[in-house]
Amino acid sequence: MSHMDATRTESLLRRVPIENLSRAVRPPVDERTLDAARRIVHRVRDHGEDAVRSLAEQFSERQTGEPLVLGTDEMAAALAAFPRETRELLERSAQRIGAFAQAQLEAIRPIDVPVPGGRAGHTVEPVSSAGCYAPAGRYPLPSSVLMTAVTARAAGCDRVVVASPGAHPLSVAAAAVAGADQFLAVGGAHAVAAMAYGIDGLAACDVIAGPGNRWVTAAKQIVSGVAGIDMLAGPSELLVIADDSADPAVVAADLLGQAEHDADAVPMLVTTSDNLATEVCSELARQVDSLSTNATAREALQNGFVCVVGTADQARAAADTIAAEHVEIMTRDADRFAHSLRNAGALFIGPASAEVIGDYGAGPNHTLPTGGTARFRAGLSVASFLRLRTWIRIEDVRGADELIGDTIRLAELEGLAAHAASAARRRKQ
Repeated sequence: MSHMDATRTESLLRRVPIENLSRAVRPPVDERTLDAARRIVHRVRDHGEDAVRSLAEQFSERQTGEPLVLGTDEMAAALAAFPRETRELLERSAQRIGAFAQAQLEAIRPIDVPVPGGRAGHTVEPVSSAGCYAPAGRYPLPSSVLMTAVTARAAGCDRVVVASPGAHPLSVAAAAVAGADQFLAVGGAHAVAAMAYGIDGLAACDVIAGPGNRWVTAAKQIVSGVAGIDMLAGPSELLVIADDSADPAVVAADLLGQAEHDADAVPMLVTTSDNLATEVCSELARQVDSLSTNATAREALQNGFVCVVGTADQARAAADTIAAEHVEIMTRDADRFAHSLRNAGALFIGPASAEVIGDYGAGPNHTLPTGGTARFRAGLSVASFLRLRTWIRIEDVRGADELIGDTIRLAELEGLAAHAASAARRRKQ
């Protein structure tokens, strides 16, 4: 590698020592964006459709007089305008996503168990309405429309709304395939606020789900006390864990696949091989120039890093510290390594399991936690649109005597006399 190549490589992906990894993880949204997004959200909350229309025109999403909300007829027309090959592609992807979501739903069952004097359990109830966000910056992302709306339908939501900036025909067509009821033709923080608070012609949604940029993520955090949210799914991340068995050209291609998402994307490599790290950086320098998206990819690579560690155990520790959205495992013991990880939004196990396959509808959802939040959040699933509602039925008060007594004593310990009296009255029955 020439001196010039080495200089270019170093500028594409910096090296970070393992002890600095926790500082290399960016939060899903920064305070400045939160403050700006809060002003937009409150503007929509206070002024409704007028605010959304003004912002949509400001950001060139809608022209004066164009509808903000499309119905099923408009969505069906958008779908019909595409050639059969495109329609069938969307339908196949939706079928795979839906089949996986249905399998998830079948794994979440009601329960009914005995308790002293009766029974208790939970039911599985979908929320009534789902707001499904799909980005559309430089390009439309119909895959995100399918990932969110198909999953909401599988969960059993009565009403499904899709929001995406500009109402690109491909996104509108995907919404038709997913069975959406309405399409909100705006994006960003104002779209999230519109779904959370409602506007004329669009009732508020119970849950808002889907990936987005930092403005969308900030808005979801802001409205989370009004509507449920799936997670903070901000700028996309990929962590590749690799040893010297990995193909550096494949690793580089996968990192670039992540980097081209947008300028805020974060491609990362943790490896036990210093040689692999060098070869991957060299491949990045070679491959990036051939991409039509090379300007965005180059900028995103500045957010990423490579970390060389000494052992597989250190690689595991690094992965759990980063808690990345997507984690590809390209090691000799990929299955065992995968099962040892605690923190990851989604795993892609073995060199053939490209993250991009997950992006486009293998089945599992591609809406995943970012910014280290995989430590306590899982990816989008039917569970994101479900409530496990518990119930208790006491029929034999004598059989519940010990339970009632314990309730009285705990209430007295907490100084809650009415609680104790309420339980004691059951004994009198």
